[in-house]
Amino acid sequence: MTDPLSDRKMVVGAAATAAAFLFLVIVLASPIAAHEEKLEKGEGVTYDARSLIIHGKRELLFSGSIHYPRTTPDMWPKLLEDAKRGGLNVIQTYVFWNIHEPEEGKFNFEGRFDLVKYIKLIGEHGLYATVRFGPFIQAEWNHGGLPYWLREVPNIIFRSYNEPYMQHMERFVKMIVDKLKDAKLFAGQGGPIILAQIENEYNTVQLAYRELGNKYVQWAGNMAVGLNIGVPWVMCKQRDAPGPVINSCNGRQCGDTFSGPNKPNKPLLWTENWTAQFRVFGDPPSQRSAEDTAFSVARWFSKNGSLVNYYMYHGGTNLARTAASFVTTRYYDEAPIDEFGLERGPKYGHLKDVHKALNLCKRALLWGSTSAQRLNPDVEVRIYEQSGTDVCAAFLTNNHTRLAHTANFKGQDYYLPPRSISILPDCKTVVLNTATILAQHNSRNFVRSPVTNKLDWKMNSEVIPVDLKVTSSTPMELYFLTKDKTDYAWYTTTINLSPRDLSMRKDILPVIRVASLGHAMVAFVNGQFVGSAHGSQIDKSFVLQKSVELKPGINYISLLGTLVGLPDSGAYMEHRFAGPRGVSILGLNTGTLDISENGWGNQVGLVGEHEELFNEEGSKKAKWTDLPKVGKGPPLTWYKAKFDTPEGNDPVAVSMYGMIKGMIWINGNAIGRYWMSYASPLGDSTQAEYLIPRSYLKPKENLIVVLEEEPAHPSNITILTVNRDTICSYVSELSPPSVRQWERKDDKFKPVGPEAKVGARLKCPNRKKIDVVDFASYGDPYGACGGFAQGRCTSPVSKQVIEQNCLGKDMCDVPLDKAIFEKNGDPCPEVKKTLAVQVTCR
Repeated sequence: MTDPLSDRKMVVGAAATAAAFLFLVIVLASPIAAHEEKLEKGEGVTYDARSLIIHGKRELLFSGSIHYPRTTPDMWPKLLEDAKRGGLNVIQTYVFWNIHEPEEGKFNFEGRFDLVKYIKLIGEHGLYATVRFGPFIQAEWNHGGLPYWLREVPNIIFRSYNEPYMQHMERFVKMIVDKLKDAKLFAGQGGPIILAQIENEYNTVQLAYRELGNKYVQWAGNMAVGLNIGVPWVMCKQRDAPGPVINSCNGRQCGDTFSGPNKPNKPLLWTENWTAQFRVFGDPPSQRSAEDTAFSVARWFSKNGSLVNYYMYHGGTNLARTAASFVTTRYYDEAPIDEFGLERGPKYGHLKDVHKALNLCKRALLWGSTSAQRLNPDVEVRIYEQSGTDVCAAFLTNNHTRLAHTANFKGQDYYLPPRSISILPDCKTVVLNTATILAQHNSRNFVRSPVTNKLDWKMNSEVIPVDLKVTSSTPMELYFLTKDKTDYAWYTTTINLSPRDLSMRKDILPVIRVASLGHAMVAFVNGQFVGSAHGSQIDKSFVLQKSVELKPGINYISLLGTLVGLPDSGAYMEHRFAGPRGVSILGLNTGTLDISENGWGNQVGLVGEHEELFNEEGSKKAKWTDLPKVGKGPPLTWYKAKFDTPEGNDPVAVSMYGMIKGMIWINGNAIGRYWMSYASPLGDSTQAEYLIPRSYLKPKENLIVVLEEEPAHPSNITILTVNRDTICSYVSELSPPSVRQWERKDDKFKPVGPEAKVGARLKCPNRKKIDVVDFASYGDPYGACGGFAQGRCTSPVSKQVIEQNCLGKDMCDVPLDKAIFEKNGDPCPEVKKTLAVQVTCR
């Protein structure tokens, strides 16, 4: 996945890229052409211009990205069950090179890194899989998935026609392919994998490598096809995808922005439909409405699309230190399934309804011929029909973003809200309008767990190093120092000042200035905390500038350089650097003193990291003391406490209010970086609550350890449970009956029951039951779930009707029936009625 701003880069030089591609087709004659016919006619999965063909059968494919290392194996089954129940039939995942081979030749496929187990589980749930081998993946993942050690391979240039890089890349991809082949996981072997991806959004950097970029993308495609996996390969956002490799679209509105496949025999595939936007520390909340997402999906399939993948369907968590530069620990929380594994309503339910509506059109979409008509300047209709049959599906689209329209199609009037698509599986009946949500809404609640009670914190402060052995004349580069083993490295030096160097006035202090290439820094002088500074995701570099108290004689300067992930995108990643680059003391009587070449000592990592204070064994060996009764704890302090596992089965989180910046461990498992002081433009922390996977917990005496970089006090840290037990429905007389009330049976399109009716459906999560009706109004209510209000009129029996139909049940249906709500007359005859309901499940 990449930032939408990178789309702009693709425009520049498009003509040059096209010309280069034409040249390469002639010059780079390669084995790829020899594989093309075999791929398209072989066993497993083939394709034509209309769709993928899986075991001889066409499919409409609704896919979702769920990444195995961004969650835990105990969560995988429910996530896959919920995805399938949401109408998906494909799961997409990257392969993460740097977690599988953190050191060259040393591999890890255990626990949440067990790729084979995950793919098998996808198949066991009756789902297909798409595997994005990369091995560069970007994905807001540390170093874009490339292992750190790759940076130190002599003469390497990442993602270019560079022999060292291509050798290591090919070796890794072949190894993963062989593991999956050995487990018989490709479709031709009876497994779930129907599609594979090589490289990732290479067009965004290709021009930077000039001819070597053009040669590399041809080589990568040739290498992948030569692996003979029996399923097609794709390259996303790659206009010059070679030979049989399918170029696919990434973005928010691919139905209108995708230029199409680069060969007429390739299908339209959408590998990333961004369900929101990933967030970095300092970002406000990311939003993308359910209505806009639904519109984009209906638009895509109405224009011959055959596969859509939601990026992300469940974002999960960047556990430990896996997030890329400045990326939050929480990933794509606004996806249909949120970080905690809970269905986000209405996005989850509305997209489920879209999938159902499109499946009702399946035969027409996959085997019908298509035509389009413009009914007025803003409204168009796209029709799929099979001649000689009654198979017909239509998509009525209102492209105007502000005005509704009434369109006449085949002699019937249809009301179209602004920017919406109505889906008609029989070219007559509206089963869904993308702007009209009939699915259930919900609201997320964080509940303080009574079981955890008050946490009894103890502390252990880091010793600030002041005179490390000099190892270099200038401060060493931070990535090279840490080698992705830690976020932290110390830099120390000394300066010897005479009394005449210092001001005689107490109100004038010298200033230390540190220019750094990133990412953050904490400064100490003579062992005393001076302050901190940091860069941003856009501009990693920064200047720390703080007043300091210096003394005659030897003064000790200690700088803690801090990383917040390695870069994950762009050209020449192997040439990115971080850490201090210039250090000076300003305001001395003798002028500015540049100490950049003063001779510097280094220490990689913190003492507490080396002693493993974050796990039970290391914690027992350390000396812990009580917290100060007043004020904050010192900077660079480890805090620990014990807590019992919260009651029930709801997800667990820890709220970090009151803290500044650091890391969290639960029973020795790192759950990610926190950064409370980096406020968003809204004035609050970008992320305050951090997931604690239940698989990390014991019934009693769980150890929580927090490393805090700055002065703070942990008294406000709380253990929470998380639920979406506040559920709502909002339906109108103008709404069509829910798509759930229609079916195709014996190839006939018809209502599920005697008649399709508009109504509200409420369903509690996790088999809980409706305990309280918080709000109910039949009339003209307004607002949103968690904040409904009555309008000018409401039926006095509204709440009574809901209580009679719903209390004590895990699910209930309430028809929008005048006979039920207007027993005492219509309170406002001139108003088209809406029913808004909010209930609490327990």
